[in-house]
Amino acid sequence: MSSAEVVKWEADVLVIGGGPAGAWAAWSAAQQNAKVILVDKGYLGSSGATAPGGTNLLYLPPDPELREKAVQQRYRESGYLAEPAWIHRVLDQVYESLLLVEGWGYPFRRDEQGVPLRDHLQGPEYMKIMRRQVKRAGVKILDQSPALELLVDENGVGGARGISRLDETEWEVRANAVVIATGGCAFLSRGLGCNVLTGDGLLMASELGAELSGMEFTRQYAPSAAFGTVTRGRLLNWATYTAEDGTVLQGGGPRAGDFLPTMLSKGPVYAVLNHADTPEKQEILRKSHAIFFLPLDRAGIDPFKERFPLTLRYEGTVRGTGGIRLTDDSCASTVPGLYAAGDAATRERVTGAKSGGGAFNASWAISSGTWAGAGAAKHALALGRGAAGRDLRPAGRYGLVDKEAAPERIIDAGALVKAVQQEVFPLDINYFRSEPVIRQSLERLNGLWASLRGAVQPTVQGRVRTREVAAMIATARWMYTAALERKETRGLHMLQEYPETDPAQQYRLLVSGIDEIHIRKEEKSAQEVLIP
Repeated sequence: MSSAEVVKWEADVLVIGGGPAGAWAAWSAAQQNAKVILVDKGYLGSSGATAPGGTNLLYLPPDPELREKAVQQRYRESGYLAEPAWIHRVLDQVYESLLLVEGWGYPFRRDEQGVPLRDHLQGPEYMKIMRRQVKRAGVKILDQSPALELLVDENGVGGARGISRLDETEWEVRANAVVIATGGCAFLSRGLGCNVLTGDGLLMASELGAELSGMEFTRQYAPSAAFGTVTRGRLLNWATYTAEDGTVLQGGGPRAGDFLPTMLSKGPVYAVLNHADTPEKQEILRKSHAIFFLPLDRAGIDPFKERFPLTLRYEGTVRGTGGIRLTDDSCASTVPGLYAAGDAATRERVTGAKSGGGAFNASWAISSGTWAGAGAAKHALALGRGAAGRDLRPAGRYGLVDKEAAPERIIDAGALVKAVQQEVFPLDINYFRSEPVIRQSLERLNGLWASLRGAVQPTVQGRVRTREVAAMIATARWMYTAALERKETRGLHMLQEYPETDPAQQYRLLVSGIDEIHIRKEEKSAQEVLIP
């Protein structure tokens, strides 16, 4: 990039990502009197997994006994890798933040006594309000402006560079602190709202030397109509499942454990919501999760009477656990000035080895965004000078324009996307994990990584997609490297050779590096380790 081609901005804090975590981070940093710029690959208010649907929340009244019971239950479910103090922090923060959301105009449902039910948010209304509040706080928003690489000097991170989809100009924001809130990586699996979630923030942070944690806990798939993208599967508890020939596989109720993956690995599976057998029940389901019915209605299917085909869409680190390792209560990373929030950050401290899907991830986005924004603002303002005078350099190394690359060897990003998907989507590789299969897949992924050399298509979409596929390949390699290291079955991770949970493995696995991946254990203190 030449300086003449780059539109330059300066701020105290740069937030990368426009989902709920990014919105809360930007708002929180602005409350500390920091000058804030937020950039998003899409449009703040409509992009990401939260905006098109609804989400539950960890909303509990400040009753010490009630909260302690909930915390201890989640701690057990976490495989003893969560930290009770952090779960309490989330409960405290969400309670306060939802009062703010209500004050900003969110129309919470009320019970018969008129008490607001603050345990659920409808995504479109919620994110519309968040965009309005972020703007009111004085944050500059750059929509349709994907970040491509961070800026860095010997003192740490100093901003980022990217490109605008709207006018094809390149931009640079210099800031003494950066919050990565880019979400997780769903590998372009077509889950609703997830196709902007390609692991970009993980790659950018890793190029600065940041560590990741929890990357083995990524064996998460979600049910969807085979022809749709909606992965809100709770309503399938009302379904009867059948094989292609009509044989009943399960007559209703919650889907236990490996039921759907096992059945889908044998052949097509269909569902019909026939246990909602009255108009009243059907109306309740439609009102509770209206978006679930959209693809079915468009296909002309009455899901209460007609069966529809199912598939499982891979959700990767979006509803998995792994992400950028956090070093303190402000959600700082191992890189000075770099903070992480939402699904881009590890959720181990609140979810451990279990998925944070639904209420925990939504609550974590609010909480970590609030903490990261405040922490980033404090760091930036404490420096006492702006970032404009720093001798910053671009830190990106992979999947970017390489002026020395042979112009005739253009990276085929589309082919690489399909190739990495072939390693992470199949149930027999990534769900029913075994050491030899994961090891072979990792070898193929390493080959894909080595092939990521050449010229980049000069279009905006070509540049963005090449960077995305670099992030996806890197994420898959981190996932499988960590999976091979954890020789047990715990939460979202399993290896068929090690079907039991090993109490001696109550530690976290930290991965770092890109060309060469390094892994180390982060042991818990003796008083933190519990024998189940």
